[in-house]
Amino acid sequence: MNLAEILLIAFGLAMDAFAVCLGAATTQHIKGPRPVFRLAFHFGLFQALMPILGWLVGSTINQWIAPFDHWIAFALLAFVGIRMIRSGLQDEDEAETIDPSRGATLILLSVATSIDAFAVGLSLAVLGVGIILPSIIIGLVAGGMSLLGIFLGSRLGKAFGKRMEVIGGLILIAIGVRVVISHLL
Repeated sequence: MNLAEILLIAFGLAMDAFAVCLGAATTQHIKGPRPVFRLAFHFGLFQALMPILGWLVGSTINQWIAPFDHWIAFALLAFVGIRMIRSGLQDEDEAETIDPSRGATLILLSVATSIDAFAVGLSLAVLGVGIILPSIIIGLVAGGMSLLGIFLGSRLGKAFGKRMEVIGGLILIAIGVRVVISHLL
């Protein structure tokens, strides 16, 4: 897997964090450098760690699934992509009244936005791709996109956030299709 593909995956995964940060910033609960740092750091950290966990799980079962690994990778990426698209097309929930950059809420949001990264890590293991560089890139991109989401969210409002999840889902599905096509050809 080349750097461009890793970057596309990273941006696709970061769309959840971007959308959450965009929405959180529109609620005006993210004020000052500390909450901005907490949110971006945690989202980047969790996005970097979850692919490693998925990769470790995927590496242990690789010998049994090698004959059809490309279909598994496609299914996982398509599943994650479809979930992101469905989430992006749903109506907006009411804004939370608590600070999303603190405590249990921060941890829950960090886990929720990085579950997709676990599936991608599993897919990378199935494909025999190393995990260190993709994990670092995924974490850095998620942290950067979180910062961007906070910055834009404070200026653009909620409506834009859900569309980014749709774009991220489409990117993941396109990468899954590319995996199957490259294997079949």
